[in-house]
Amino acid sequence: MSTIYNNIFSITILNSITPLSKELNNFLSKKITSRYFKKGDFIISSGEICDHLYLIRKGLVRGFFDYNGKEVTTWVSVDNELVTSISGFFKHQPALENIQCLEDTYTECLSYEDMHYALGHFKDMAKLNRLLMEHYYLYAEYRSFMARIPNSLERYDYFTRFVNPETLNRLPKKYLASLLNIRPETLSRLHLDHIKT
Repeated sequence: MSTIYNNIFSITILNSITPLSKELNNFLSKKITSRYFKKGDFIISSGEICDHLYLIRKGLVRGFFDYNGKEVTTWVSVDNELVTSISGFFKHQPALENIQCLEDTYTECLSYEDMHYALGHFKDMAKLNRLLMEHYYLYAEYRSFMARIPNSLERYDYFTRFVNPETLNRLPKKYLASLLNIRPETLSRLHLDHIKT
């Protein structure tokens, strides 16, 4: 007879990354909680301790920081993706960025304490954590490369090759322009040119 888990969405996503033991699945099933955020809500603000790792069931989230009175978008995430503050969660220090919901966002989340308990008590949690870190580093590398491409058209083309297509469809253009470090009017022209080709 198959086991019925709570928070089956998160359990399914995490097991798709690497198969987890029945014991770890049981633990996560009990410890993962659901959180809902309205459009415009902040999951975390700069300077706060981010004490949860979030899996987006449905929604759109961006990370940004303030520079000379201007918001600079650094990353975006959509359905089925994990989000947290790297400094705020993994280092358990004040977050360096803000994490804001751009749509009504439904999440399932795991606390810092439960994450570290699982790392200390379940061997397969260490493997899952390593694979999640690899994903974060890979995505960070993509963004690092993108930021160093001097030509705006080439930067836009590079971004469209590695980003989830849902991001392009749902992300407001002003935040996409900020993420790509180009003016909104330039983005509109590039987007039209991209569609024509």
